[in-house]
Amino acid sequence: MAEIFSLEYPQSLGVFDKYADAQKAVDHLSDHEFPVENVLIVGTELRQVERVTGRLTWGRVLSAGAGSGAWLGLLIGLILSAFSDGSSVLVTVLGGIAFGIAFGVISGALGYAATRGQRDFSSVQKVVATKYEVLVEHKFLADGQALLAKLPGAGSNPFA
Repeated sequence: MAEIFSLEYPQSLGVFDKYADAQKAVDHLSDHEFPVENVLIVGTELRQVERVTGRLTWGRVLSAGAGSGAWLGLLIGLILSAFSDGSSVLVTVLGGIAFGIAFGVISGALGYAATRGQRDFSSVQKVVATKYEVLVEHKFLADGQALLAKLPGAGSNPFA
């Protein structure tokens, strides 16, 4: 698998601020019969971005735990009901939901209590690249540069 993400003596065709611009350059190469299987788009200058989505309170933590526990309990209840006799299917599913809610509330409360108020907010995180470099195998560098020089708007490209 690692071989698919490597090139023999990679050379840079250009560095772009936006992924869409790097993609446009590779698409231009492809449109002109360039062997694009010898190209990599590499995200560089990585940074982690965290978006705060809300304030955590005991009410939110317990209700989120109950909600996720209910879904887990429903799933387990449905699986168990598949192996039980027909008369107790509803009891099995409802019992699974009830146990799931209890488990979710307890696990949510324990997790939140363990933070001791050090993280009273919820968030989502992702890693993003701030630059995108188009790399090509060394033997195709000159052809790639010539084709990208003809890309519309090439005057604003870093390799022009």
